[in-house]
Order: sequence, then C-alpha cells, then structure tokens
Amino acid sequence: MYFAALLARTEDGWEASDTELDDVETLSDLTDLAREASVDEDTVLVFIEQEDAWFGVIRVDGEEDPRIYISDASAAARSSYGEILLTDELLGREPGAEDSIAALEELVGLDGTEDGEPDQATDNQTDHDDDNDDNDDGLDADAVPTGPLGDTGVLSDLGLPEKELLMLRTDALVEIADALGAAEVLETVR
Repeated sequence: MYFAALLARTEDGWEASDTELDDVETLSDLTDLAREASVDEDTVLVFIEQEDAWFGVIRVDGEEDPRIYISDASAAARSSYGEILLTDELLGREPGAEDSIAALEELVGLDGTEDGEPDQATDNQTDHDDDNDDNDDGLDADAVPTGPLGDTGVLSDLGLPEKELLMLRTDALVEIADALGAAEVLETVR
C-alpha cells in the first residue's frame, strides 16, 4: 500500500494535500505536480511511502532541479513509483538508450527466482565466477544499491539532520513531518 502527499511551505507554515500519482509517469511529471502546489515558488516536499518497505522525499525549490532521497533503493526499484525516482543521474549512470522495461528488469535482476523457483546460482557458481574475471570487485555497475540513496541533506535546513534521516525506518513520514513542524497538517491528509 502506498501513501503520497505534498507539503508546501507558505508564510503561515506548511500546507498539506494528498496526491494521486496515477497520472505521474516520470520525475518531470512529479516535479511539475509539486511546482503547481508551490506558493510563490517556495519549497514543496513530495512524500511517497510504501508500507514498511521504503519511502522517498522529493524536494522542489522553485525552478531548481528536484532533490531526491530514497530510504531503500533496491526496494524502490521493485515499485512502479520508486522506478520514477531512480533516475540514471541518481544511480550515477550514464543515460542509456535501453527500453525502460528491459532496464528495470536489469535493475531488479529478474531471474525467475522471485516466484519461489530454486536459485540455481549456487549450482552454477563456478561458471559465474569465471564470468566475473574482468570485474575485480564482482559488482554489476548497473545494480541498484541496497539502502539509502540520494541527497541525505535534503531536509537538513528544514530541521531534520542527515544522521536522523538515515535512521528512519517505519512511520518515517510522520517523524519527518514532526521535525518540520508539519505533523498536524500531514495527519489531515493521511
């Protein structure tokens, strides 16, 4: 289950609104949605949370590029909304010309084991090891990292230091809103 909300900073504090992401297909769409909610080009935060799996914070300040933080990139990669946030730039990759579905399958590493099929990697371990001879560290450059990804200082100037953001797990959006002084307004749309 997903929850998505916008928090727009105003002269009087924060204004919250829940948001539908059904028509959002790209980060650009999400950024436009945030800018539409902005008052005088002030800060807008977009929260996306998948229950107990991951959360993301997208910060839009006027016409600046959005700043993104994702609590668990590998979990987000398995989500249609997370896929929107995991841009090539955020992942540190050169933009590719690959088909987006093929790229997602590559990111997630779909190998048939997700449906309970036995993992054959152990049977083919010696073959697999030979394939990695050219890559000293054995890591796939296109793999999505497990854990936090993005701008850990995205909320530092708003009252939530990097260290605290990195420690958040469940009910993260409530804790973030509390640190920003916006817990009551977020609760109205939750």
